Parts: sequence; C-alpha cells; structure tokens
Amino acid sequence: MPESSARVGIVVRTQDRPIFLERALLDISMQSFAAWRAVVVNDGGDPVAVDRLVAALDYDVRSRVEVIHRTDGIGRSAAANAGVRALGTDYVVLHDDDDLWDASFLEASVDWLDRHPDDAGVVSRTEIVYERVDGERVVELGREPFWGAMAQITYADVLQVNRFVPIAYVYRRSLHEEVGYYREDVHAAEDWEFNLRVLRRFTVAYLSDRVRAFWMQRRGQAGALGNSMIVLAGDHDRYDRMIRDEALRAHVAAHGDGLVLYLARYIEDEVSRQLEMNRTLGQRATGAARSGWRRLRGR
Repeated sequence: MPESSARVGIVVRTQDRPIFLERALLDISMQSFAAWRAVVVNDGGDPVAVDRLVAALDYDVRSRVEVIHRTDGIGRSAAANAGVRALGTDYVVLHDDDDLWDASFLEASVDWLDRHPDDAGVVSRTEIVYERVDGERVVELGREPFWGAMAQITYADVLQVNRFVPIAYVYRRSLHEEVGYYREDVHAAEDWEFNLRVLRRFTVAYLSDRVRAFWMQRRGQAGALGNSMIVLAGDHDRYDRMIRDEALRAHVAAHGDGLVLYLARYIEDEVSRQLEMNRTLGQRATGAARSGWRRLRGR
C-alpha cells in the first residue's frame, strides 16, 4: 500500500524480544483495517534479529513496515517520538511488542474517529492477559478486565491514575502539534503524562461494547522479557511523584500556597478522623458481640 494512502501509523517499540516482536507483527497483519503503516523502533537491541523477522513477512505486510535502529538505546519516550515523527498518517497508536489486538481494533477505532471529529482519540475496552515464557512458547495463564466497570474516559479519573494503556488508544497525530510529544525525560509513565496534557484540552472517547485490546503481563518475569509495568514499578512510582510535584509547584507559583497548605492539613486530619471512627465502630461492634455471647452463655 502506498504510504500516502495509509490512515493509521503504528509505532512498535522493541528491544531484544524477538519472540514478542514476531507475535506483534503477525497481530498487526491480521487487522481487518488495511490502511496502516508501521515503524518498528529497535531501541538498542540486536538489529540482525529485527531485520530477519521483518524480512520474513509476506511482501504486502513487509512493504508497510519500516525499521529504525537506534544503537544508543534512547529510552521508551524517545523511541515513541522517533516512531511518531517517521509517520505522516492521520492517526497514531503505540503497539508495544508484547501487547495484542482483536482483529477489529483498528477498524472500530478509525470508524469512530472519522465520525466524531471533536474527539482527540478513542480507547477500546481492555483485558489484562497473564502469561509466561516457556522456552520458545508463550503460555497464557489467565485473564481479567482492566477497569471493567469504566464507562467513559475523564480527566478527573486520569488525574488519580492512568485508566488506559497505549495498546488501547488510537489518537489524532495532530495532537503532537497541539500539546507536544512524549517527554523524553520521563522514562516510565510517559503515556500517562501525555494523556494528562491531552485531556486538559480535549475529549477522548471510550468503546465499551467489546474487548479489543489486550495488555499482556508476566508476573515474576525479570529482564528483557518482563512487562514494563512490573519490571519498572519503582520507576513508575518515582515519575508519578515527579509529575505530580511539578504540577503542584506550578499551581503554587501561579496561585500561592494558601489553599494547598489548607488542604494538606485538612486531608491528613480527615483521614485520621475516618480511621478513628472506623476503629471506634469496630470496638463497639466487638463489645456488643461479646455482651451478646455472655448473655447467651448465662442462660
């Protein structure tokens, strides 16, 4: 397919995980929507293995896949930006090498965005899939919904914690001209920080009708084959705190620290009050139960 006719640009970040990259490329090729191009950003991994996998693809698929080898290992955010900048499509999605899609994912996402020009992006219902690597095989262990009760994407909810992952999110490439690219000084939680900038100004839709995105996780799997959310858990927490602290300091610089100081103490006092109330209620319930038991024994 000519590059000019592609509607969706797919960025695949990978590093020394050929078992997952091969699966991801097959996953992309199975999409019912065919107007896509993909950029595989090899972030410091073995270039021979990546080139071999791409060369083995059918010509129709291989002709739509570009490979960028970054020998210096530029990091997750910079790898995403390198892929996005290499694409000139209407829409963009990050397909990390270990995640998967339902075959209708791109078709449903593009259809929604074409019909709803005011939405900056669209998220599909997502399922967590637990798996393990067993030699040359990947074995599924179980599944569970990711935010199964969620009905919409809101800025208020995402302020608390990220409610969607890159594999589920197709967005307009023009957003990068509006709010900027992924922050290259944020090496975990970079998608959450970008999502916050988008949701301050725009709406993101949610396709809740069926599961179309699969976020793969491998508990206890360390090293290159690990899932970033688990392997980089400490980094996620550190960057989460850094992003919140930056926002708080910016708010105080603009509005003063009066309300912030008040809320910090109020929240502390309210949490203590709630804990004390629960403890007191528990003591009362225990005391009532003991009194009742003594009455029964005295009969």
